[in-house]
Amino acid sequence: MSAVAHPAQAGVRALRESDLNAVMVIEERGYPYPWTRGIFLDCLRAGYPGLALEEDGLLVGYALLSIAADEAHLLNICVDPLNQSRGRGRQLLRAIVGLARDRGVQRVFLEVRPTNTPALSLYHSEGFNEIGRRPRYYPAADGREDALVMAIELVADDIDRMPPL
Repeated sequence: MSAVAHPAQAGVRALRESDLNAVMVIEERGYPYPWTRGIFLDCLRAGYPGLALEEDGLLVGYALLSIAADEAHLLNICVDPLNQSRGRGRQLLRAIVGLARDRGVQRVFLEVRPTNTPALSLYHSEGFNEIGRRPRYYPAADGREDALVMAIELVADDIDRMPPL
């Protein structure tokens, strides 16, 4: 009788300035047009909530959010490409949406490249819906790429009703 091995849950904690070296390694590995260290620093120093996803003491993902009134904008979410396809993105997305809900947010917005099929699938499966398009939002090899704008409405029991990881 063999047991199916399931990866242990990674831990989630607040993102700190001291994480930025590890964040930049993942950001540059994960995106063709990564954010700069200065952008991350500005967000953290402005008090934007961020989460770090750790596994075995190593940073494997992060997310940053801005909150204004009862709305939040998911600014950046990334799991190290070396740790993807193991449920870490879903865990991190649920954690950052939960953080937003805990702060009284009623709606979370995000942008995603239409060509980022894995992210689109994740967002749809977690209840985000496409609500618009931002033309020429992202830099791309052949100029610019549109962004799909997605949103989720947070009602009192949304997160409690999500299927288990």
